[in-house]
Amino acid sequence: MKKLVMVLLLAACFCGLAGCGKDSISEAKIDYGNSEIYSKEDMDAAINLIKDEFSTWNGCELHSISYSSDDECNSENIEWMNDLADGAANNFTQCIMFESDFHSPKNGGGAWEADQEYTNWQWWLARSEDGGWELLTWGY
Repeated sequence: MKKLVMVLLLAACFCGLAGCGKDSISEAKIDYGNSEIYSKEDMDAAINLIKDEFSTWNGCELHSISYSSDDECNSENIEWMNDLADGAANNFTQCIMFESDFHSPKNGGGAWEADQEYTNWQWWLARSEDGGWELLTWGY
């Protein structure tokens, strides 16, 4: 019986620790900025894709996501988004960029330097007329 209780306690502790990254995602500060192009709902749809991707980054803690500006939705960046999606069936007509701040895992790993604050990390998404957002690239 003692072994069963110990195993259950260890499992509960592990589950609690595994959820830390998800908590940081849900608690991240969101700055919608000012947009004459995109509604809050448009931005939330894009932010959800960013959060989905970020949730796969084991050990990283998300602090904030901020809308850049309407200036980023220009013909040059839309062309770039279409180039990134070369061969895709979509013809993107809009793009949006967010920046995020996050902290890397204490022990590093993968592409991350250990225990570092990353700021102004860019997230680029695009969509076609009446289509959903697609996350196309992220990084500095």
